Amino acid sequence: MSRMSKEEAVELIRNGDLKTLGEMASEVKKRLHPKKLTTFVVDRNINYTNVCWVDCNFCAFYRHGKDDDAYVLSFEEIDRKIEELLEIGGTQILFQGGVHPKLKIEWYEDLVEHIHKKFPTVTIHGFSAVEIDYIAKVSRIGVEEVLKRLAAKGLSSIPGAGAEILSDRVRDIIAPKKIDVKDWLNVHRLAHKNGIKSTATMMFGTVESDEEIVEHWDLIRSLQDETGGFRAFIMWSFQPYNTKLQREGIVTHKTSPNRYLRLLAVSRLFLDNVKNIQSSWVTQGSYIGQMALLYGANDLGSTMMEENVVKAAGAANRMNREEMIRLIKDIGETPAQRNTAYEILETF
Repeated sequence: MSRMSKEEAVELIRNGDLKTLGEMASEVKKRLHPKKLTTFVVDRNINYTNVCWVDCNFCAFYRHGKDDDAYVLSFEEIDRKIEELLEIGGTQILFQGGVHPKLKIEWYEDLVEHIHKKFPTVTIHGFSAVEIDYIAKVSRIGVEEVLKRLAAKGLSSIPGAGAEILSDRVRDIIAPKKIDVKDWLNVHRLAHKNGIKSTATMMFGTVESDEEIVEHWDLIRSLQDETGGFRAFIMWSFQPYNTKLQREGIVTHKTSPNRYLRLLAVSRLFLDNVKNIQSSWVTQGSYIGQMALLYGANDLGSTMMEENVVKAAGAANRMNREEMIRLIKDIGETPAQRNTAYEILETF
């Protein structure tokens, strides 16, 4: 079976019949996941700080250090959040924050070591490529040293955040201070080289073209060919409310659910070497999140006990474990709680 080309993917995005795309993506999903298990993870997203100097035009969450509502969580506050997660059977924390201009590698080492020693059953899935790159710069060490030092303290994997669209043209418009495409890919390459798995993400719906979307997928597919280090691909739509892009009239509306499902299906067809595709119910809501399972997604992602970044931009969807189980059963699949490594912990 020949691999889908970039030109074929663009053609499907523009002209493919939506129902047919769903059927094609479902066939690939069944081939990769023949047991019809749909997975999810019980975790908590802990934003350890909202202080950030990168000032992305699509973000409504960040603050500057002098702002009245700027914060850095204390270790005690983080402990309380993790204890609440453990009470509901959670296994993972997604750790990410703003790119704080003053926190150096020693602060992050202390944080990761503190959590790993106090809560050894919790997997630390944390720090975007953008954060890791800046920790290296402000600490005057290399990216690979940051990854090695954090892994030695207990960091298990890193999220794909900060990818947005892997096009320097797009990044120059929506996040001009953020690391470029080459650097984002290199952080993940170095993580994979050092045994740290990661996820790949994409935020669409700003100023990108169909060709740039497919180029993003191609870069992910190529790095996966090289390293095999991506566990999953997660795609979500830009939430414009309260952002600079909306205020300046560059992007005024959310993209449609039709567009989301179309891109999701084609991503499942194109990313033939990434086993898991996650549904983004956080931005799409539970109904389209469930529909995504019929368009190639095999994972409902996280129950996300806490989420602040997308909520700041106007999307406040919530879902608990019981609702996820119901939605999965409703389409005739078997719900399964997983851990960060996509190992099955329990089926329902």
